[in-house]
Amino acid sequence: MAATAMAHKHPNYMAIFWWLAALTVIELAVIFMPLAKFTIGVLLVSLALGKAALVAMYFMHLRFEVRTLGLIAIVPLVIATLLIFLLLPDGFAVHHQTSGGKKPAASAPAKH
Repeated sequence: MAATAMAHKHPNYMAIFWWLAALTVIELAVIFMPLAKFTIGVLLVSLALGKAALVAMYFMHLRFEVRTLGLIAIVPLVIATLLIFLLLPDGFAVHHQTSGGKKPAASAPAKH
């Protein structure tokens, strides 16, 4: 049995640690950049996804598993992304409904 199992090289965990640390420093630098909030958000999410991929591939050993196990890990991420994009229009509708209306005129202060 042991002869048929494919052995994989153990990853260099310190190198992965330094990559994660560098991505964290880049995230901190992105926060203080004079960019639009949307751009900062997109950059932070993409860096976080990169860090999550590194952790999943090496610390969860998905890099060395069969493809099916990797797909099982990816499917919830895809479903969550679709759910967010499906719910975004509802969030914008609430914002337009509450901010677009007339504000009531101020009346005399209440007497207590």
